[in-house]
Amino acid sequence: MRHRRIDQLMTREVVSVRGDAPFKEIVRVLSQHRVTALPVVDGENRVIGVVSEGDLMRKTADQSTTPGDMPDVPGLEAWERAKAEGTRAEELMSAPAVCARPDWTVAEAARLMEVQGIKRLVVVDDEDRLVGIVSRRDLLSIFLRQDDDIRQEIVEDVLGATLRLDPTLIAVDVREGRVDLTGKLRFRGMIPAVVRMCATVDGVVSVSATRLAYDIDDTAQGGGRS
Repeated sequence: MRHRRIDQLMTREVVSVRGDAPFKEIVRVLSQHRVTALPVVDGENRVIGVVSEGDLMRKTADQSTTPGDMPDVPGLEAWERAKAEGTRAEELMSAPAVCARPDWTVAEAARLMEVQGIKRLVVVDDEDRLVGIVSRRDLLSIFLRQDDDIRQEIVEDVLGATLRLDPTLIAVDVREGRVDLTGKLRFRGMIPAVVRMCATVDGVVSVSATRLAYDIDDTAQGGGRS
C-alpha cells in the first residue's frame, strides 16, 4: 500500500540554532519565526538537541525563587536549576533530541510522538543531519485525502493486490474518510482481515463491514451458510 512517508509531509525549511547561540538570540528566533521550539545543531548541521520555550521558562521560574517566596512553593530540581543557570543553547536544550527518519510512515511517527508525549519530531538523515521537522498537524494532513483516492487505493491495493480478492464482489463506498463495505466473501473469517487492511489506508477514519456477508462460516464448528 502507498503509505505516506515523513519526507512527503515534513517542513523542509527548518529554523535552527547552533549550540553556542546565546539565550536572547534563541528568544529572538523563536519570536521572529513564531515557533515554540528549535533544533540545536553543531557545525556540520547534526542535531544535538532541541531548545523550547519550556526550557527557557526555567530561567524565569528560577528567578522567581527568592527568600521571600511562600514556604510551600517548591524550587527547581537540581537538573532544572542547571538549565535555568545556562546561557547558551547547548546548556539549555533537551538532549538527545527525539528524531525521526525521512522514510518513516505516518503511523511510525505518530506512535513515537504519543510515547514521548511531544508535538513534533526533528527529522534527520543517516548521519543525524537536520533535514526537516514534522508536527502533529502535518501528520493529520493525511485525513485531507479525497474520498475517491482512498476508495481507489482500497480497491486496487487492498482488495486486489494484497488480499487477491475479486474487487467486483465488494462495493466500497467512502464518505468523509468513512469506509462502508458491501458484498459477499467466501469465508466469514476473512472479514476481520479485510477490515484491518482497509483501516491502515492513509486517510481512513473508520471502516464498517456490517453489510459484508459470507458463504461459509469457518469460525464456527461444523461450518454453515449465511
